[in-house]
Amino acid sequence: MTWGGSADWWIAEVASDPAYREVVEPLILELCDLRPGDRILDVGCGEGRIMSALARVGARPVGCDLDLDLLRRARGRGPVVRCRLPDLGWAASASFDGAVMSLVLEHLPDVDPMLAELGRVVRRSGFLVVVVNHPVFTAPGSAPVVDTDGEVLWRPGRYLDVGYTDEPAGDGAIRFHHRPLSGLVNAAAEAGWMLERMVEQGVTAGQVARSPSLAGQEHIPRLAGFRWRRRGGVVA
Repeated sequence: MTWGGSADWWIAEVASDPAYREVVEPLILELCDLRPGDRILDVGCGEGRIMSALARVGARPVGCDLDLDLLRRARGRGPVVRCRLPDLGWAASASFDGAVMSLVLEHLPDVDPMLAELGRVVRRSGFLVVVVNHPVFTAPGSAPVVDTDGEVLWRPGRYLDVGYTDEPAGDGAIRFHHRPLSGLVNAAAEAGWMLERMVEQGVTAGQVARSPSLAGQEHIPRLAGFRWRRRGGVVA
């Protein structure tokens, strides 16, 4: 995955959006099962924000990404490797205690090879933490609907379909692949990952205070977070 010419847009977007710091980073750390000194792979590390968060709690993060502009920013936060996902051929089997993917999996057209590669490089009983934009939110045609009495409902769109949308990003667009939750959970199980915990996160009070247009949408999931545990045996 590469952001192409959108790296500067991403940096500006994250820097100006406190929700990443207040919601996404804490959710990642909440889901991680960390021990001091654990070697953690940050897949699609971008500019290294999650790497920094992991290091603050005693982990040893290693980042990988394709975008050179983002990697130049990330390399001050730990070792980084340039690669095109899902290829992790540079990493030895069972060389990591865990792995994290923050808002990355929805940009990959096929999750199966990525989950299999992570099953190879994470040691037996290690963990995988994934945070994605919730599929209810990303389904083509999904949108909020305001009822006649002012209640905000959610139109699911074509939730059960597998597809994608291209969303504006700076001067270009970024592709978001939609798959229902069952598709993601089943793909992880087939790759040898056992689900331990799942969290669905809506908008927070802080987000509503900054963006009043979100009021009434607190019950609508925006993020989904997972912690999977690596089962025995190496996934081919």
